[in-house]
Amino acid sequence: MLVQDRSAPDPRLSGNHRRVAAVADGDYGGKGFSDLSIWASDNLLKIVMAGLLVSAAAVLILFHGIGDTAAFLCFERSQSSQFGSSRIQLPSINWNSIPRIAQPLSDPFSSFRAERWIVVAASSDSPPIAPLRRLAGIGGWQLVIVATSLTPTDFSLKGSIFLSLELQSRLGFRSTSFLPYGTHVRKSVGYLYAIQHGARVIYDADDRADVLGGHLGHLFDLELSTGGEVLLQYSHHDPNRTAVNPYVHFGQRSLWPRGLPLDRVGEIEPEEFYTEVYSGRQFIQQGLSNGLPDLDAVFYFTRKSSELEAFDFQFDADAPKVALPQGSMVPVNSFNTLFHSQAFWALMLPVSVSSMASDVLRGYWAQRILWEIGGYVVVYPPTIHRFDNAQAYPFAEEKDLHVNVGRVIDFLVSWRSNKPTLFERILHLSYVMAEEGFWSEHDVRLTAAWLQDLLAIGYQEPRLMSLELDRPRAMIGHGDKREFVPRKLPSVHLGVEEVGNLSNEIGNLIKWRKNFGNVVLVVHCSGPADRTALEWRLLYGRVFKTVIILSEEKNADLMVEHGQLSHAYKYLPKIFNRYAGADGFVFLLDNMILNYWNLLRADKNKLWITHKVPESWVTVDIDANSSLWLAQQAALVKQLVNSFPLHFQSSFKENNVEGKLTICGSEVFYVPHRFVSDFIDLVGFVSDLDVHHKVAVPLFFSVMDSHANFDAEALTKTLYIKERGGNDSYLSYYSVEVPAVYPISISSEAEFINLIRLMAAGDPLLKELV
Repeated sequence: MLVQDRSAPDPRLSGNHRRVAAVADGDYGGKGFSDLSIWASDNLLKIVMAGLLVSAAAVLILFHGIGDTAAFLCFERSQSSQFGSSRIQLPSINWNSIPRIAQPLSDPFSSFRAERWIVVAASSDSPPIAPLRRLAGIGGWQLVIVATSLTPTDFSLKGSIFLSLELQSRLGFRSTSFLPYGTHVRKSVGYLYAIQHGARVIYDADDRADVLGGHLGHLFDLELSTGGEVLLQYSHHDPNRTAVNPYVHFGQRSLWPRGLPLDRVGEIEPEEFYTEVYSGRQFIQQGLSNGLPDLDAVFYFTRKSSELEAFDFQFDADAPKVALPQGSMVPVNSFNTLFHSQAFWALMLPVSVSSMASDVLRGYWAQRILWEIGGYVVVYPPTIHRFDNAQAYPFAEEKDLHVNVGRVIDFLVSWRSNKPTLFERILHLSYVMAEEGFWSEHDVRLTAAWLQDLLAIGYQEPRLMSLELDRPRAMIGHGDKREFVPRKLPSVHLGVEEVGNLSNEIGNLIKWRKNFGNVVLVVHCSGPADRTALEWRLLYGRVFKTVIILSEEKNADLMVEHGQLSHAYKYLPKIFNRYAGADGFVFLLDNMILNYWNLLRADKNKLWITHKVPESWVTVDIDANSSLWLAQQAALVKQLVNSFPLHFQSSFKENNVEGKLTICGSEVFYVPHRFVSDFIDLVGFVSDLDVHHKVAVPLFFSVMDSHANFDAEALTKTLYIKERGGNDSYLSYYSVEVPAVYPISISSEAEFINLIRLMAAGDPLLKELV
């Protein structure tokens, strides 16, 4: 996920009020960004390119600046995975010696106490007064409005508590110094303020919604019943269903919430059956919104034309609320969600991801931790109405969602921790998520500060409970099944003409991701990796499971691993072992451009290589006229084959002619999962022998399987540029109709941009970059 720059310090704050957070055993707040973030700052242009390119992964619409996920920038694994030692430090905290935070005397409400709070952020230069006034008027609730750098300095609203930036800086919270000034994530200060002032429930809201009926108590469960009440619950009979679209349950089958993996959008059938769960532990309660629901920009801009009136969807208010079992998740937002005190730790909004992804990522992170205390999320019928003002946020602000969110969910469901306390597990999960690249080290340090803030204002840490995921799943008998048939409510957008060809383009992206989403791409950079490593991750990272960069010069900052080109095959086994669950592995030289859209029909269970391309794969006679290098390589091959087990020797003899040596450029090839162990064994047989990459790879392929069993069509049409005019660039010979093009050397950002312009003919979602 793309790490966004922190907002610059607000000029209205004096130096004395920019508090440096001292986090136990380390001055985390004072140091600001992590090393990776410092690097990002120094490479702002590339970061911007990353955001734009990734933003293209979901939409191409009529507005400039719209884009998709920055999953390219998610480096997938930490340096601890790739290099053996982590660059990310796990904060060390003495949990038993957190000093209490005293409330500043300058706070006019320092002695005020209330149990029910509404928290909003005033994140525009003209906050909507009418909706805020209605929130402030809800009986029994205290509204706190958190200022951002956009909020007018003279803002005030009767009946509310306004936390100006000046006041925020004096509250003494460690986590404040980690928060950007210009976005709604500053609500984290408001959450802490409410907890410090006696909150038992917090309603996370925004400033443009009306609570239905003006009464939150009629819509949510403010008191958690322990009297045996049961709730409807999604069934856990399908262990592979890790994400659920709750809109189907409430009558809108063709809508999906922001943050739902796009490959789940087509799952519109109602539940075959539900189960039940006892009420009382629904610590996070997600309400739905009539009018304009929580929709992503993919939906908004593909289901609405300029001639259509504002969206005004209605959900089934009579549908029963529904709980999520452990192992299944739903998107949770920050504008219509109720948190009980047992889940106040879950309010922290991450800051190193885009603002429109922050609450969604928080929601998935929180749901996973919620299982550790036996809690669960419940989705409620509509609780608010939001008006569609036709000024939707640009898709660039969703750049951390869509392509990568499915992997986040899968990771969270599989994550386990043996830390002894809840807060230690929370910090551990934040740390591992940074290691996996889902957010940065900045959020690890924010988590440490946030948890200490909670303890410092008197929050009681919940106790752990046993995890049901690790127990054998109980059989669902007939008596355990509950039926509910959702209504089919009208969806006005179904008749809307879609904007351009966007739906097809998004569909293509989903198809590519489904096909290659569990395939690892290994790119070897022949030139300086600092010029191109980021670009290859940008280009291919949204399609493949991950992109590993090899280079003859290791670069820890760019997470580039060492790999000598002449023996590149010897570095592959450790990558194979690292991603043991991958469907397969593609090896690619950086001057071979891969047109992934032309490889959808390739058989991922077979070997791919350019054995049908004479410019790449040649067989030469070995005789007295052969060069010394050829003779030496042939001798090594003979020595090596004689050491093979009989079945390998048999395959070699079937595919090779005695007295000849096969040489392949090995610029691109694919090894499916079922041949990975053979490849690793063959590298082991080579050991220290100086067999060249161009000789070893075709040898391995000839040993692993018969040439007749290769996928002959996958790479056969690869374009090898033989000749070019004196002034012609290799790019002028590029074609989108072939699976790959060679050679096209990219050594600068300008060349990369030119390449992207050409590749956009095959993948139009790349056009937003240029």
